Amino acid sequence: MSEFTYLFRGRKTSGSPEQMQKHFEKWVAWFKELNANAHLKDPGHPLEPTGKVVQGKQKVVNDGPYAELKDVVGGYIVIEANDLEHAVEISKGCPILEVGGSVEVRQIQKLNP
Repeated sequence: MSEFTYLFRGRKTSGSPEQMQKHFEKWVAWFKELNANAHLKDPGHPLEPTGKVVQGKQKVVNDGPYAELKDVVGGYIVIEANDLEHAVEISKGCPILEVGGSVEVRQIQKLNP
């Protein structure tokens, strides 16, 4: 098994309280399914939409991230899967896909000490 990070981009931030609750419940159910199937390695965290960006040798600090909302990373988790194709298949159950978001699937590099 290998480890993969799911980076969630774009998130539903509007809707009635009932719609938001139903969407939240889908996330809870998906996490339970990942855990039950021994895929959930680290439940990660949602991220605040604002922050700072440090760039270059001069270490210039700017407000950010500046990108379209659909491109901003809203959260992440770490899962275990057989390979990249398996990780992609598992990601297709993510509720963010139902509201126009995306899941970036990235394998975590194994570093030799």
